[in-house]
Amino acid sequence: MFLYVLLCCVGVVHCYGNGRVSSVCGSMMPNHGSNAQTSTAPFTVTADKITFKEGDQITVVLNSQSGKQFKGFMLQARQVGSTTSIGTFNVVDNIAQLLSCDGAANRAVSHTSDSSKSTVQAKWTAPTSGQIGNIEFRATFVETANTFWVGVTSPTVAYTGTVTPVVPSNPDCGNTKVCYSQPSNCDPTANAGCYFMAVQRSSDQSEMRIEMFGQADGYIAIGFSDDQAMGNDDIYICGKDSSGKLQVQHAISTGKTAPTILSLGNVTDIKTTLMNGNTINCSFTSRNAISTSVRALSTSEYYLMIASGSSSQGNILIHANKYVSSTKANLQDPSQVVTSAEGFPAIVKAHGCLMLISWMTTGSIGMLIARYLKGVAKEHGCFGKDFWFMAHVSLMVLSVIATAIAFILVFSYAQDWSGGAHPVLGCLVMILSLIQPIVAAFRCEPNHEQRFVFNWAHSFIALAVKGLAVAAIFTGLALFEENEEDQWMLKVMGGFVAWEALIYILQDLNLRGRKNDSKICSFGSMRPETVLLLLYLLGNLAFLIALLVGIGRT
Repeated sequence: MFLYVLLCCVGVVHCYGNGRVSSVCGSMMPNHGSNAQTSTAPFTVTADKITFKEGDQITVVLNSQSGKQFKGFMLQARQVGSTTSIGTFNVVDNIAQLLSCDGAANRAVSHTSDSSKSTVQAKWTAPTSGQIGNIEFRATFVETANTFWVGVTSPTVAYTGTVTPVVPSNPDCGNTKVCYSQPSNCDPTANAGCYFMAVQRSSDQSEMRIEMFGQADGYIAIGFSDDQAMGNDDIYICGKDSSGKLQVQHAISTGKTAPTILSLGNVTDIKTTLMNGNTINCSFTSRNAISTSVRALSTSEYYLMIASGSSSQGNILIHANKYVSSTKANLQDPSQVVTSAEGFPAIVKAHGCLMLISWMTTGSIGMLIARYLKGVAKEHGCFGKDFWFMAHVSLMVLSVIATAIAFILVFSYAQDWSGGAHPVLGCLVMILSLIQPIVAAFRCEPNHEQRFVFNWAHSFIALAVKGLAVAAIFTGLALFEENEEDQWMLKVMGGFVAWEALIYILQDLNLRGRKNDSKICSFGSMRPETVLLLLYLLGNLAFLIALLVGIGRT
């Protein structure tokens, strides 16, 4: 029995000793039952050229250092960032042999025996067609059964031949591939401004062939998400590294911060093309499982995302463009049509614009006039009414009319109660806006002893409408910017509130000063409250225009 076991062990050693190790072409990892060394290898891989083009031949040398020798080895050429071998080898002596890898002959070189070696030489021939890029030679060195180094690389050999761009194959969309693009259904073969991604599942669902295409200064990224907002999404990035060459990275997004870069994992057959410095095209095969969050209810249905932007020293910056599919895509069903999430309908944008005009501009100015400008042009006006009163009533009537139109527009579009805080606030604003003129119509004379009741009620309703309108605007802008990262319109609205508060403070100080027969400032013949109103109007219009433009772009 002991002799039998010994003979079996000899047979196993002999199996590794003959160098026929095509079964580990992908990992290049010896099956010795131990881990590879993590220290710097005492062996080197060198090439006699630093650049190459189609059909070129390169001599590759494996050398030992410090007197150490190796008994086994494996050598391949790979494109930088890829795990698939490329090109073919020839051997120049009988201590090396050729192996088949990735379904092609002569893709690798290994030892023929476990005799000690200090140098091995082989010749590599570059392919004459297909997707070619910068390469590196990778080797595994085995010193003893338990001492070996994996992934020892040569310096990068730069490709200087003709780059033949391969644009994603749009005709297969809907047949064998799930495709998503922006603009919807654009053809990347005909439209350089097309942002495109495609996913093709293998028949056994074990792997995906992923393609991405688009224009960007730094990177294109595609993502799989449980919802239409960024965060907890599985991402693949094709972008420029610190040297300006394209690389593929695997990441997970964490919301408003830069995505966390993960190990590339089981990604093979990477092909990258950079055209005209800003048109990025990448394709690869991934056997990684899609990982989003615990919210995922399906292992095959996801919202699809495309993003693009700039990068700095190989690190991606915040995206300049982001596109999200309107519905979840079933990656196992290529027949479905995946379209981009549409922007807000014009009728909803009109609702938002009317509400902004009503309660940022006409309503706000009308309230300022009533509170601070009653003394301006006193006893001058129309129909026996002072100018301030006519201006106040006109502006507030415009506000109520615009609010009513906005209210009707959005309800005619939704035809239902959408829920959330915004519609509740909007309804309260509409109700109080209608109550206010009714209360005003039944007011008593200015000198009536009960006039204070109207004054307090009118002021309280005005303050309530103003506060509710501002809250409604904030919640409405949040809906417009629900999928935006910076939410700049909310910040602009915050700036407007601060600006309006400042004007109110200055107007109050001026009012108190007038009551005490003093002035906080002088503007010649113009009264301070008039100057402050004009100043407020200029700032108001600046904030209003910014928000109207923002809504128009959503």
